[in-house]
Amino acid sequence: MAGQIARLLGAHRVIGSTGSQEKANRLVRELGYDAAVIRGAESIARQLAKAAPNGIDVVIDNVGGEQLQAAVAAAREGARVVVMGALSGQLAKEGTGRTAPVQLDSFQLLLKKITLRGYSADDDPDLRQEWTNRFSQWLRSGSITFPHVISKGIDSAPDVLQRVAEGRYFGTVIVEL
Repeated sequence: MAGQIARLLGAHRVIGSTGSQEKANRLVRELGYDAAVIRGAESIARQLAKAAPNGIDVVIDNVGGEQLQAAVAAAREGARVVVMGALSGQLAKEGTGRTAPVQLDSFQLLLKKITLRGYSADDDPDLRQEWTNRFSQWLRSGSITFPHVISKGIDSAPDVLQRVAEGRYFGTVIVEL
């Protein structure tokens, strides 16, 4: 939904990333993204170069790894990068899921004057009500779509978690107790 919200807040061109061609098509068709890059296909850097030939101004990254590296390489001067997650580490086959190493070219950060910041919604508890109000207004008006799947019963949680890790879902997954 970040792309939908970015568009509502004035973004001219929105590019998403996902793990399959099917999900990329849905990002464009259902959620209004202009393009999507696909993890595991052609290199993310080459895909971004095609999708954003003039560069990127704002990056919301919840993956890290190759995707963050490619976004910094494609960033324009003065770009802002917000890191909100680390799925590359959480879904890695090796490791504990508590690290998400990425090699960034610090020379690019300097030359392009890129701002790189970690962010969590917990950083601004005073904005929680404002966010809830905006989000509910956008949902009621139909300005955004909230893709989600509901699974019933706590007994389904282990299987649901496995399918999430495998990338089988599109959007938020809710387990009803």
